[in-house]
Amino acid sequence: MKAANSNSAAGLRPYLPEDAARLAIIFRSAVMELTEDDYDDDQQEAWAALADDEEAFAARLANGLTLVAVVDGDPMGFATLKDNTLIDLLYVDPEMAETGIARLLCDALERLAQARGAKALTVDASDTALGFFQHRGYVAQRRNSVPLGDVWLANTTLSKDLPPARTQ
Repeated sequence: MKAANSNSAAGLRPYLPEDAARLAIIFRSAVMELTEDDYDDDQQEAWAALADDEEAFAARLANGLTLVAVVDGDPMGFATLKDNTLIDLLYVDPEMAETGIARLLCDALERLAQARGAKALTVDASDTALGFFQHRGYVAQRRNSVPLGDVWLANTTLSKDLPPARTQ
């Protein structure tokens, strides 16, 4: 895969089944490279392993509304809205971290949820993503300990009230 030029603008498109393998790579890379300050090696390995079963990972992506951020035609991030009320997944290729792709994806999910009548969004944010969501106005509701294989991962459930959708 060629390196993306971070000066290129990212675009969004719907998830396609053929994206599953690339999005699994993004998921694994993001977990292993971006969460090291917050989770130990065993936790990262257990978390990244969620994408090892590509068929199950593809089903999870297809089970919600998944958007793919592309730069120069290459997928560089993705986010999934589940049941119009939950940000289920939000991952960005580490080489594109802090370039605005996560913001672009989250903005789109918030607008879609709002347009579909959602009054609020929730997310179970990793310790790594906690500040990102708090900066966007999400408010912590509770801390969670999630069993994953032989390890436990901590995350925080946050919520954000959405303004009513504008009617034309």
